[in-house]
Amino acid sequence: MKLRNNWTFSEANEIYNTPLLELIFLANKTHREYFDASKVQVSSLLSIKTGGCPEDCAYCPQAARYNTGLNAHKMMDVKDVVSKAKIAKENGSSRYCLGAAWREVRDNRDFDKVVEMVSEINAMDMEVCCTLGMITEDQANRLKEAGLYAYNHNLDSSKDFYKDIISTRTYQDRLDTLGNVRSAGLTICSGGIIGMGEKDDDRVKMLVTLANLEKHPESVPINALISVEGTPLEKQKKIPIWEMIRTIATAKLMMPASMIRLSAGRINMSDTEQALCFLAGANSIFAGDKLLTTPNPNTSDDKKLFEILGLTPMQAFEHKAIREEKRKLEQEEV
Repeated sequence: MKLRNNWTFSEANEIYNTPLLELIFLANKTHREYFDASKVQVSSLLSIKTGGCPEDCAYCPQAARYNTGLNAHKMMDVKDVVSKAKIAKENGSSRYCLGAAWREVRDNRDFDKVVEMVSEINAMDMEVCCTLGMITEDQANRLKEAGLYAYNHNLDSSKDFYKDIISTRTYQDRLDTLGNVRSAGLTICSGGIIGMGEKDDDRVKMLVTLANLEKHPESVPINALISVEGTPLEKQKKIPIWEMIRTIATAKLMMPASMIRLSAGRINMSDTEQALCFLAGANSIFAGDKLLTTPNPNTSDDKKLFEILGLTPMQAFEHKAIREEKRKLEQEEV
């Protein structure tokens, strides 16, 4: 499967609606062309500033306007964040992600702290990722200079469905942030959430938008909604695992050189269901018992699952070398 950035909706929709077993087979075959299928990137995610966000994302317990029982906390100390990163590395994580409940990055003391955190964690030979909301190119450049490897900013869903979930920032705002991140020379982590009440078409359109960026996101997280009491989506039912697998497999076939991350929602999946997601092309997970503020499988359970499936954690930056080698071979073939 060649890398493409000119997908049409009809092409992507045809892939998405391929009979499931055939879809899994095709995605797994493509995955093996670009990656070692026995290796999975293990990332850890830490909320360095929790709650009090002014936005109205319907799925998010950190929005100040929703009564979810979440207590807001100020920015963590740099030393505490670095200490937690060391523990994560000891437990097999090669990427450490820092999340702050901000609408946008502001040039203040808290941002200075984030820059310092990035610098210290980067010195530990870990990939460092941040998700801090909207960001300017200058701010992204500052993080890049400190050693940031990736920036996460999800599209969440299709442009059509987006307005039903969020009103406090536009879809274009999100695309502009991705453009600023790319202009700074950072890798992009961007995906979405399924199970918010969207249609299959919305999932396909979201993947088309991601796959038709000038360069595919290096990491594409696929999240299954975790319904949180107090949010507008608190009554949304858990989606069938088949829909998660179908979305992962389609993402892999459209963006074969990208890491497809099995993200939020793993806590509600059995080992068998997770194994099927790996078979369909997922090769990255978040480890640790919490994803920002929502529950996640604990580290010991993940280690047992890896042993059962014969999976091993990737080393930091290992996937980068694999992708670059594959792209080089493709260019030589043209």
